Amino acid sequence: MALFTFKGGIHPDDGKRLAKEKVITEIKPKGDLVYPMSQHIGAPAIPVVAVGDHVKRGQKIAEAGGFVSACVYASVSGTVKAIEPHFGPSGSKVNCIVVENDGAYEEVSYNVSKSPDEMTREEVLSAIEEAGIVGMGGAGFPTHVKLSPKEPEKIEYVIANCAECEPYITADYRRMLENPELLVGGMKIVLSLFQHATGIFGVEDNKPDCIARLKKLTAGEPRMKVVSLKTKYPQGAERQLIYAATGRAIHSAMLPADAGCIVDNVETMIAIYQAVAKGIPSMERVVTVSGDAVNEPGNFKVLFGTSHMELIEAAGGFRREPEKVMSGGPMMGFAMFKLDVPVTKTSSSILCFSRDEVSRLETTACINCGRCVDVCPSRIIPSRLADYAQRHEEELFVKQNGLECVECGSCSYVCPAKRPLKQAIGSMRKTALANRRKK
Repeated sequence: MALFTFKGGIHPDDGKRLAKEKVITEIKPKGDLVYPMSQHIGAPAIPVVAVGDHVKRGQKIAEAGGFVSACVYASVSGTVKAIEPHFGPSGSKVNCIVVENDGAYEEVSYNVSKSPDEMTREEVLSAIEEAGIVGMGGAGFPTHVKLSPKEPEKIEYVIANCAECEPYITADYRRMLENPELLVGGMKIVLSLFQHATGIFGVEDNKPDCIARLKKLTAGEPRMKVVSLKTKYPQGAERQLIYAATGRAIHSAMLPADAGCIVDNVETMIAIYQAVAKGIPSMERVVTVSGDAVNEPGNFKVLFGTSHMELIEAAGGFRREPEKVMSGGPMMGFAMFKLDVPVTKTSSSILCFSRDEVSRLETTACINCGRCVDVCPSRIIPSRLADYAQRHEEELFVKQNGLECVECGSCSYVCPAKRPLKQAIGSMRKTALANRRKK
């Protein structure tokens, strides 16, 4: 198999034309800011402010609830209005700190006593942890934990996930065009933690302008290279990206570090640079607002805690009433039932569609065509695994490698019977993993 790609995958209409050429626009929130204590994998953050307290932009308002957790910072100045449960983008209620925005944006002083080159490994990791940085591609895993493998000397590749293979999303694309120096700066800092590693920027070949810009910036960097990946979904999935960029394969029982790799998303790399080089905590990100129900699709730099309703307003509002609104991409994102929820560290996009095509599909019997097998990047048999899942046959599901599914949805996309394969497999996979943890 050729390097820089993987077997399987699909080529859906990417929809990126709607927002691809729209430069990043910074928006300021108008209403209250809502900061969930669970914007990451791991223990919820613990509030360190009380109702009535005045806070400044850049002030810590919640500390990490453990090693696998992340701090939360105020992105505006104002008064703590409440500490209470609110809905998040995923539809679940979590404890949140509500700050009434005073519009002054009074900010704390950011102090950096040393340049990144002068910092020790421990100081760099401490700065990343203190900044509350998590994986901003969607997983939300605390970054300081990811960058602290047991044997750092065995890390050979640090991969910047620049694929952005999900349809419609163009936030990382605009970041690579408009702020490539921040991305490269973040890579330099991460490479300083792993002395034997090479930095790889994995970019799909449908982004030649980004490839050219990154190659120019890294021309004098012997430890960095830009890899042109074949454009194909799910090229940005961690396992597929590692295989395409390095030829190394990992499975569900392994971490990337077990294969000598560390993978971070574009926005995460930029946040690392801002934290270590400038002392600025994680408070904002770029979010794509797109879909045929939006008047003016675009890419917006948004403060955490901002309501999704304000994002829609920044995109010109709805041109027609949407039947479906999604947080994240159409392949791996999830439908939203309300818009008055905050932007979080893992909010990459909000997509608004005038028609809910999926709800109109009629499921029929499997015809054993094998298309799901052909496109599966994990090389498993989705149709069979979905049958096991629907019959609650967990033992057979695990035996037939159901845990290897990356839940990319390629199987559901190509199924002529319109079976919800990914949903069935994903549900059983979560159950099996939970039972494994109990044991």
